[in-house]
Amino acid sequence: MVRVHAAGVNVLDWLLGEGGFEHFPDVPLPWIPGWDVSGVVEVVGDGVGGFQQGDSVYGMVRLPEPGNAYAEYAAVPAGQVVAKPPLLDHIQAAALPMAGLTAWRALVDEAGLQRGQRVLIHAASGGVGHLAVQCAKALGAQVVATASGSNREYVNSLGADEFVDYREQRFETSVAPVHAVIDTVGGTVQQRSLDVLKRDGVLVALPADVPAEVKADAERRGIRTRDFSVEPNADTLTKISRLVADGRVRPTVSSVYPLAEARVAHEEGRAGHVRGKLVLDATTVAS
Repeated sequence: MVRVHAAGVNVLDWLLGEGGFEHFPDVPLPWIPGWDVSGVVEVVGDGVGGFQQGDSVYGMVRLPEPGNAYAEYAAVPAGQVVAKPPLLDHIQAAALPMAGLTAWRALVDEAGLQRGQRVLIHAASGGVGHLAVQCAKALGAQVVATASGSNREYVNSLGADEFVDYREQRFETSVAPVHAVIDTVGGTVQQRSLDVLKRDGVLVALPADVPAEVKADAERRGIRTRDFSVEPNADTLTKISRLVADGRVRPTVSSVYPLAEARVAHEEGRAGHVRGKLVLDATTVAS
């Protein structure tokens, strides 16, 4: 049992708030949202090792089952949380798990990114994107990032080697060939991304499955496509924690809301263009 200090806000949370239960058809109601949690261990279950009362932990828990992180207390599987990095407070830590695990899996497990390779990361100022830029740099890759011009300085500060203002430039005509594309946008961006990928490159799509017509075109060009659903992974989160400890990864928190104002946080997230992540503070009371 963890006393929740903070819960991260993710796209899945507000999709469910809009009634998007088609993503989780077998889960009974009522449903407590939230999968990203950071807090302090209150009770350790019988036979559970590795943690003790008072430990600060964080993680993405139970997905695709209800995570129940939007609460004062949450029963979490011990195998899905890890020690909170000392350099992060609970608010910052809650911003990291789902987005960080998604970024890492996209870059390492799906794209197989290697040191010295070029990767194009779309929406690089967003929740997954800003962590993907930092993780890719930590892996030794050359990063090309797209975002709005107002985020140029911010994205460059994350380590991007090249920046493309998607409102002013067509990335497919201004970017030299890359080994991998991490797409967090969807729509026509996937098809357009094929034009900048090298033969045997890979397009990793995060918001949705790659459409059949895009897959077919990619195959004709000798390009691989990948899509996936993120899962809890304590081993990977531990690797990301080490990057935090080394100063190579740091989550950005755009706004913090009291837990009781989760709906307001969802509205901000749904509106788009959040820099980094939104987080709920479970230790404060709404005014």
